[in-house]
Amino acid sequence: MLISMPMYGVVQDDVEQFWQALRQQLIQLSGNDFPSELQWPISLLSHWQQPDLLLSQTCGFPLVEFLPQVQLVGTFSYDAPGCSGPYYRSFLVVREEESLASLSDFRGRRVAFNSTDSQSGYNSLRALIAPLAVDGEFFGFAAESGGHRQSLEFLRHGQADIAAIDCVTLELLRRYRPQELEGLSIIGETAAAPGLPLITSATTAPETLNLLRLALLEVVADPQNYQLCERLLIDNFTVLPRGEYQIIEQMKEQAWRHGVTRL
Repeated sequence: MLISMPMYGVVQDDVEQFWQALRQQLIQLSGNDFPSELQWPISLLSHWQQPDLLLSQTCGFPLVEFLPQVQLVGTFSYDAPGCSGPYYRSFLVVREEESLASLSDFRGRRVAFNSTDSQSGYNSLRALIAPLAVDGEFFGFAAESGGHRQSLEFLRHGQADIAAIDCVTLELLRRYRPQELEGLSIIGETAAAPGLPLITSATTAPETLNLLRLALLEVVADPQNYQLCERLLIDNFTVLPRGEYQIIEQMKEQAWRHGVTRL
């Protein structure tokens, strides 16, 4: 039985504490035991495809593109600038000296992105620059950093000029790792999309899926967990229809219609 919550681990101790609260709620509701510790997998896509995955959090782009077999558990709403209910967006981050620039000013410049399978760092930005592209190109150079925090490091160290950063990640860093945002500024934002989905394996029984949803609702609503959820920016849990995530596919198709297949 695999459990992970790998996507917003700026303060991993808080994420671990949230799992402990959720685990106790699951035990109380079901009378069954659950793993005492979270996993922090390196190879996320293969982890999300495991048949014994009970709960994890993925990105909307892998959900739509690569994970048709998993079941959608639900989506957290986060209390962060750029979020609206269970929807979120990315902010366009540049160095402070370019804080008055617009996106069009970065034609031919260097972009950093976390990974090609990211909605927040890649797909949403690709859709945004597509109308500005010429012959399918806008940026002069694109560097894959491996993560949002690494993209910010690229900006700070002059290795890239612009990046699209998940608004929840930005707010967590602003609160707990402000040094990682020093010398940086926001000049714009991407379109909104449903937030990072919680998923479970295709083999998870319907009654277990319902148990997960009920436990998540109760943990988020429990006043005893208020401070913990506040630290994680979590303020609600929603079961969105899977079809809501098709806006992510539409963003990809929008870029492709402009001839833009990559950053």
